[in-house]
Amino acid sequence: MSKPTTKTLVPKLRFPEFLDAGEWEEKSLGELSQIVRGGSPRPIDEFITTETNGLNWLKIGDVSQEAKYVTHTQEKVSLSALKKTRVVNPGDLILSNSMSFGRPYILKIKTCIHDGWIAVTKIKGLINVDYLYYSISSPASQSYFSNNAAGSGVQNLNADIIKLLPSPLPKLAEQQKIADCLSSIDDLITAHTQKHDALKAHKKGLMQQLFPAEGETVPKLRFPEFRDAGEWEEKQLGEVATFAKGKGISKSDISLNGSQPCIRYGELYTHYKETINTVISYTDIPSNDLVLSQANDVIIPASGETQIDIATASCVLKSGIALGGDLNIVRTKMNGVFLSYYLNNAKKKAIAELAQGISVVHLYSSQLKTLNINTPKLSEQQRIAGFLSSIDELIAAQTQKIDALKAHKKGLMQQLFPASIAE
Repeated sequence: MSKPTTKTLVPKLRFPEFLDAGEWEEKSLGELSQIVRGGSPRPIDEFITTETNGLNWLKIGDVSQEAKYVTHTQEKVSLSALKKTRVVNPGDLILSNSMSFGRPYILKIKTCIHDGWIAVTKIKGLINVDYLYYSISSPASQSYFSNNAAGSGVQNLNADIIKLLPSPLPKLAEQQKIADCLSSIDDLITAHTQKHDALKAHKKGLMQQLFPAEGETVPKLRFPEFRDAGEWEEKQLGEVATFAKGKGISKSDISLNGSQPCIRYGELYTHYKETINTVISYTDIPSNDLVLSQANDVIIPASGETQIDIATASCVLKSGIALGGDLNIVRTKMNGVFLSYYLNNAKKKAIAELAQGISVVHLYSSQLKTLNINTPKLSEQQRIAGFLSSIDELIAAQTQKIDALKAHKKGLMQQLFPASIAE
């Protein structure tokens, strides 16, 4: 791989005060810093220590994929590891060299790194560290990594590839402006993410109190109008529901332009929670050859990889949606949304224990019929369902805000950084 020649670039989008600032210079990352690989003392267990003078030991799992900074490690290694590892310092950048390779992080701590990390150290004063972080994160840089990573199966980066990364370089004042702009968006994303996580934690705490604990018939938390409504009635699920099974829809029968909306087994894990308002899959199989939902149906997987995975209930809010073959259909006069929240929380463990199998577990309607549940009056079911649904709507709104901010940031980065012409 030859070293890229020095070239000049101009981004599509520029802040007004820099419109007449001239073209950017392009240098390789290796010209702006030192690129070094981490090192792993082996066997690592012999070097892990709890001593206070131990050295921070950074693993991939210590860093959130969404993070910008590295602020802590879970483990430390003894001083004897220094001969076989590498120490990096606050202000250095690190990148994973395999799997989700090329994603940069800025170090806030001094730490040792193993050979799964590559460090960008001794960064020259003509480039702002935060600007460099965003430059490496930019679509052009990530595309460079993807195009040059080695390996036919698991791709990986090496120091030589990273050294040759084309790095567009404006003056320091413009670098700072770009870094400040993108940092402000990151701050908004972080704030909305924290609110999103707080709402999820709030919902989880509420559900632990809104449904009776195992062996009890009254929840810890009850809406004022139902405090004198008495105990919830214990029944078997078979007493309040009838059961059916969906009909197989193969992947080859899924069509983007199909006229019949459908839900297949795998989508319960990847797209749906307690309620299903919309579907993402369609088929051209005639509806009379399928099993269609009725509004208020609760669906539960009939097979899965683990017992916990299979204990997933969702309420279908619309009729006429085709339900796939590996789905149990629970058709009830109860409020289906209430039932799905209840099953997913108070009864998740009990459902998991009903499932049978080792490599693949199965859950049959004959087993679901025997599940003991506590049921309040329909009006209280509706109140709980509506309350939890309103929290889910807030969570969904936060998710949309986060996704919109991320899309906005991505669009800005595509324009704030010029596409490299040194391919």
